[in-house]
Amino acid sequence: MTRPSTLHKLKEEFLKMVPPTLFFFIALHVVALVRSLLTSGQGLPPASSAQIALSALILGKAVLIADMLPAINRFPEKPLAYNVAWKTALYFAAASVIHYLERLYDAAREAGGLAAGNELLLARIVWPHFLGIQIVILVVVMNYCAIRELGRVLGEERIFRLFFRDGIAGSARTLH
Repeated sequence: MTRPSTLHKLKEEFLKMVPPTLFFFIALHVVALVRSLLTSGQGLPPASSAQIALSALILGKAVLIADMLPAINRFPEKPLAYNVAWKTALYFAAASVIHYLERLYDAAREAGGLAAGNELLLARIVWPHFLGIQIVILVVVMNYCAIRELGRVLGEERIFRLFFRDGIAGSARTLH
C-alpha cells in the first residue's frame, strides 16, 4: 500500500473543507447583515467580506478537526436528532468563541492590549445585540448539522440529486 503524497493529502483536505466553508461564508454574510441592521446608527463598522471569509475558513477547518474527534458521532444508533444536537452544541461553542474573539480583536487594537481590550469590550458590548447574533448563529449551525447528518445517512449524492437534479417526483422512487 503506497502512502498518498503530501500534495494529494492537502488537496483531499481542501476539498473536504470547501462545503462547510462555503456554507458558513454565505451564512456569516447573513449574520453580518443582521448585525449591521441591529447596530445601524450606532457607529459600529460592518464586517467586511474579507473578515467573513476568514471566519468561514476558521469554521470550515474547525468542522474538519471536530469531525476527526472520536466523540463527534457520539450517538450512531440513536435518532438523528441526538447527533444533530450534540454537533450543534460543539460547533456552536466554537463559533461563539470565534464571534467573541473577533470583537475582542477590534477592542484590543483600540485599547492597546488584550486585557484592556477585553475590559473595553465588556464595558461597551450591547448584550441584546450580541445574544441576538448568537441566536442567529445557533440556528445556522443547527441547520448545517441537520443537513450534514442527512447527508451522512442518506448519502451526499442522493441529497445532491434531490436538490439539484431529480426533484421530489424523480427522487421519490429512489427513496423507498
